Amino acid sequence: MDLPSTVLRGIFSNGFERPSPIQQKAIRPLMEGNDLIAQAQSGTGKTGTFAIGTLAKVDITNKTNQVLVLSPTHELANQTANVYTSIATYMKGIDIQTHIGGSSTREAMDKLRSKPQVVIGTPGKIHDMFRRGGIDGQEIKCVVVDEADEMFNRGFSEQVYGILQYLNKDVQVCLFSATLPPELNHITNKFMRNPVEILVKAEQLTLEGIKQYYVACDSESVKFDILIDLFELFTLSQTIIYCNKLETVEELYFALLKKEFPVTYGLDN
Repeated sequence: MDLPSTVLRGIFSNGFERPSPIQQKAIRPLMEGNDLIAQAQSGTGKTGTFAIGTLAKVDITNKTNQVLVLSPTHELANQTANVYTSIATYMKGIDIQTHIGGSSTREAMDKLRSKPQVVIGTPGKIHDMFRRGGIDGQEIKCVVVDEADEMFNRGFSEQVYGILQYLNKDVQVCLFSATLPPELNHITNKFMRNPVEILVKAEQLTLEGIKQYYVACDSESVKFDILIDLFELFTLSQTIIYCNKLETVEELYFALLKKEFPVTYGLDN
């Protein structure tokens, strides 16, 4: 792929030996400057895909904002920054910054004065930094919108549109999304130029190596008994259980505690 040696060293030092399918297909067109629409779920190596592709384009001798990555949540922004930092281990002089909602505006503006080559953050915070002049949109070469479908599900469409309007008309735009809802058409039609599309068929959306099972329950009351049966049947070191109601989360938490399972819970505010 003609990757810079510093990026290659970072890849190998992190234990990456063979590119995933999405990396095989998407890194080259990204490096070549093409706008890109890539359908990829978490766990497929998508973050590594755009981290490798964009870091290969960064000029570390040039202290300007060059790469912008938008993430829908604080957690994802921080995870993405960790991937960038790990791969950029041998890129001496590179400045990678994360800016997310809830952090001090004054501190963010002070940090941005150093002109980081890579800026990662949530749409609301990044849009505010553009509005205040903390980020130079005319210098940015590439913008990545990660989990684009989640951006729209969480109501960030206006901030994303606003950010894109601050950027140079020739900026490279890359969308990564598990699904491709119609709302994305506005970005693709207005801000992208002949994007390379890397799409998967609906039946291929399940991650490789992951099996999905459906258990029919006659009523809500039997779900807990089935869950306990599953825990007794399989040896599971860690498990995540998703519930569609806050009350269900708390009820399940206390029920599992009563059964002496080591358990904790978190709520999405």
